[in-house]
Amino acid sequence: MKTWDVIVVGGGAAGLMAGGQAAACGADVLILEKMKRPARKLCITGKGRCNLTNNAELRDFIGHFGPRGRFLHQAFNRFFSAELISFFNDKGLQLTHERGGRVFPVDGKAVAILETFEKWLNQMGVRLDCGVRVDKILADTSGVKGVRGSGQVYHCKKLILTTGGSSYPRTGSTGDGYRFAGQLGHTITPIRPALVPLLTDLGLCRDLAGLELRNIDVGLLVDGKKKGKWFGEIAFFENRLAGPVVLTLSGQVVELLRDGRQVELALDLKPALDEKKLDARLLRDFQKRHRETLESVLGGLLPAKLIPVCLKETELNADQQAGTIRSKQRRRLRLWLKDFKIPIPGHRPMAEAIVTAGGVDLSEVNPKTMESKLVDGLHLAGEILDLHGDTGGYNLQAAFSTGWLAGQCAAQDHDRGDLSSSP
Repeated sequence: MKTWDVIVVGGGAAGLMAGGQAAACGADVLILEKMKRPARKLCITGKGRCNLTNNAELRDFIGHFGPRGRFLHQAFNRFFSAELISFFNDKGLQLTHERGGRVFPVDGKAVAILETFEKWLNQMGVRLDCGVRVDKILADTSGVKGVRGSGQVYHCKKLILTTGGSSYPRTGSTGDGYRFAGQLGHTITPIRPALVPLLTDLGLCRDLAGLELRNIDVGLLVDGKKKGKWFGEIAFFENRLAGPVVLTLSGQVVELLRDGRQVELALDLKPALDEKKLDARLLRDFQKRHRETLESVLGGLLPAKLIPVCLKETELNADQQAGTIRSKQRRRLRLWLKDFKIPIPGHRPMAEAIVTAGGVDLSEVNPKTMESKLVDGLHLAGEILDLHGDTGGYNLQAAFSTGWLAGQCAAQDHDRGDLSSSP
């Protein structure tokens, strides 16, 4: 029976890059994917547009992963955003840069990324077998030997696990890799959702469904104490809060809620104005439009959907003439505009998370090669690792970079230490 130089388990972003790069280095490569088509999650990322990477500088980029981001230095030093952009451009896929440093295919179609990969893999001679559900990693004390899947045994010299996390399970990310790695002796940091919508009062969500608030400050309150502030946008849906700021905060919020802490978001709807300037603005508006109702004047300050919420929480009368507003009433309004608190009692399930937090303990993986420190011939890349970043293209770049490095190193002759091949 044939023995492959490299078998990649999982045909997502990290797996396709790992398999193609291993083949580019001369290895005979087989990619096994349990779904009928690879990269299902990649194709729905960014509402089907796929934010591939971000053009942030290296230090800033790594900072978006928190303390664990240091693990990515080696992979990013070898294959970072500039190399990824060149990789796709060289293969005919044109990319565009948008606000926040985000990078997308110029035609706005994530499937173009998969098509580019499939063409490249075919050129590299990679065999991609879909519909193969791996159920066991074959290994002994000398290292990996192969895998068993769909009633067959596949032998290999090196194995790369790129099975993803547990988010969006309908795309094939069902946490299989955590079980495989655990069976081989790896420590699995408990998994939990990250970049996930947050729950709040259902009545509030229904009232504000469809509302997007941009250019606001969002503070995180834990047991009544502020723990940080972020600037950006949030979006209200019928049963949840989402948007870039909410997703960025969600990882911390999930942890806090698990610890039984009380969590609130505090929205500063007028971050460009301090309280003194905001008070002057309100006074000027009320005097200038003194014959209009308070509800009418608020139309110049707030989105229409937010006005009833504001009036309810400040206990102000919508029909009161603006010119009759007293200083105490104005103060209540001013404080609410600068500190609109939203309780967060929970979060949406793992199935709705963009990425998975937790995974294979990074201390058990060599960051220079992505090889397991416990099992010879086993490499790991992508979301299976205990590593996740903010929204904005950071996680996909980490998947591509760790996949590229894993493929490079799995294919290399370790005696020569030859790392000269490029994609």
